[in-house]
Amino acid sequence: MDKLAAYRGKRDASRTPEPVPAEPAHEEAANAGELSFVVQEHHARRLHWDFRLERDGVLVSWALPKGVPDDPAVNHLAVHTEDHPLEYGSFEGSIPRGEYGAGTVTIWDSGTYEPVKWSDREVKVNLHGQRVHGGYVLFQTGGKNWMIHREKLPLPPGIKPMFATPGRPPGLDDGSWAAEMKWDGVRAMVYAEDFRTRLVSRTGKDITATYPELAGIGAGLRAAGVKQALLDGEIVAFGDDGWPDFETLQPRMHASSAAQASRLAAVTPVVYLAFDLLQLDGRPLLDRPYSARRELLESISRNDGGFQVPPSFPGSDFEALLSTAVEHRLEGIVAKRLASLYEPGNRSTSWRKIKNLTGQEVVVGGWKPGKGNREGKIGSLLIGVHSGDGSLAYSGHVGTGFTDATLRMLGKRLEPLRRKTSPFDEPVPAEHARVAVWVEPELVVNVVFEGWTRAGRMRAPVYKGLRTDKDPADVVRET
Repeated sequence: MDKLAAYRGKRDASRTPEPVPAEPAHEEAANAGELSFVVQEHHARRLHWDFRLERDGVLVSWALPKGVPDDPAVNHLAVHTEDHPLEYGSFEGSIPRGEYGAGTVTIWDSGTYEPVKWSDREVKVNLHGQRVHGGYVLFQTGGKNWMIHREKLPLPPGIKPMFATPGRPPGLDDGSWAAEMKWDGVRAMVYAEDFRTRLVSRTGKDITATYPELAGIGAGLRAAGVKQALLDGEIVAFGDDGWPDFETLQPRMHASSAAQASRLAAVTPVVYLAFDLLQLDGRPLLDRPYSARRELLESISRNDGGFQVPPSFPGSDFEALLSTAVEHRLEGIVAKRLASLYEPGNRSTSWRKIKNLTGQEVVVGGWKPGKGNREGKIGSLLIGVHSGDGSLAYSGHVGTGFTDATLRMLGKRLEPLRRKTSPFDEPVPAEHARVAVWVEPELVVNVVFEGWTRAGRMRAPVYKGLRTDKDPADVVRET
């Protein structure tokens, strides 16, 4: 039996660029090896998508007027057409006017598949493409008319979060970006399905038991009609001022048992701030733009049961947002391109984090010897600021922002200032004090940092330069 007879009967090989084999198709024994599929976008008299599955030496084909469904709740019409040659799986081009199927054909997606069931009235397959993947069922409803159904997709295990690149994004004012506050918490994925909730850290660790009050997220979503969701967001604890505070979260992060986690939850509850939605009721959303994912996320927002969706600000005044972040002692803002797709595990330039960095002059009171490639050089500077009574308060240590030339220069300036005792008027942490080389507090340097801790320490300070124009006695904590 020539399975391509109908195909050849509709085409003239001298008039169309489509492959038109002269010989009948040969069935491949038991469909050995990997089987291919292709979805071709066909701009003919009416736009449609051609869905083709390799079987017995040909591509069994259906025309989909509305394309491949991405929602398990919605089936699409699939009109069974003639078998096509295997060579058609790589065809792209324009079919001339007057020929059968005249119009432009491009490959929309392709890959491999496994057949699960194949009969005259039902075809069930698992697809592995770039844009479509998972289980699909085609079933006959009458004659050439079939329907194609997407099966519910399980939540993908081990998906890694997408990360932002430091810096200011280009063209913030062109309307193609949105911004969110950068929340000071613990990044976590939430797997919610049929009342169940599982939290996974950015390193892949299951942290569900650490935050027992977030176990209700799945039930809250189910009450809103959502059976399945994969969320990306931040676990935060709020300080006395009502804004996220990383120090307040610290004890929660290090609970050693479920019992301790429950006790801490009663004293310092946390909230999950969701800022992205990666799958919803069997629909993978990784290849949907950020703007579409945010719209869906906001549509399922509960703002109770430990789950909140903080606002996103498309096309806003980003400088004003950054000022708001500064005012409330947040880390900064994250700008996201509205058209950006979700890139698991990647640090993308489509997301930009703009940190709230504070500048401050500090007095050098000592230094720690370096290790490794800094052997024989300064490892970090021990720094401080003067309090209102003139005492020198220890403010932390800075070990980044130096070039080799800078380290040599600082070493030469600090060497003559050595002293035997600490110049700070309060104890320096033992891990620093026991190896410190103390100096007279006469050298002033400038640093930027992310904020002050309650203990008066700088968070993540970075060296910016030497200040020879500043009297050390004038260096106080700036507000």
